[in-house]
Amino acid sequence: MSLIQWVDFQSLGDHRGQLVALEIGYEQAVPFDIKRVYYIYHTAPGVSRGFHAHKKLKQVAICISGSCRMVLDDGKVRESVEMNVPTRGLLIDSLMWREMHDFSDDCVLIVLASEHYDESDYIREYNAFRELIKNET
Repeated sequence: MSLIQWVDFQSLGDHRGQLVALEIGYEQAVPFDIKRVYYIYHTAPGVSRGFHAHKKLKQVAICISGSCRMVLDDGKVRESVEMNVPTRGLLIDSLMWREMHDFSDDCVLIVLASEHYDESDYIREYNAFRELIKNET
């Protein structure tokens, strides 16, 4: 089974341009209630980000401008995917190591999160993540 799971958003638009609405409620595209939204932009050349997992938090990452490469790792399988479609979000489940690489100059990555920020939910060391995954199974 692939770690890459996409959430597709409907693009609405006309001759003026395009619009994507992220709605909470009936038939929402995001499979959880959104409690936090943040975005990453102006990432310096050659810089990679992420390098952590979450115990409970789930996220959907959407590259709304430019591109970047996302790496997901569940402790057994490691997959990489190019993100460059603003109507497609990458579902990142809990207990999933993530890394972000190869940001274009114009990259804007928005992240929808299932929980408010909680430092105690982070797993910031890869070996600790692998040990936790090993003990979960």
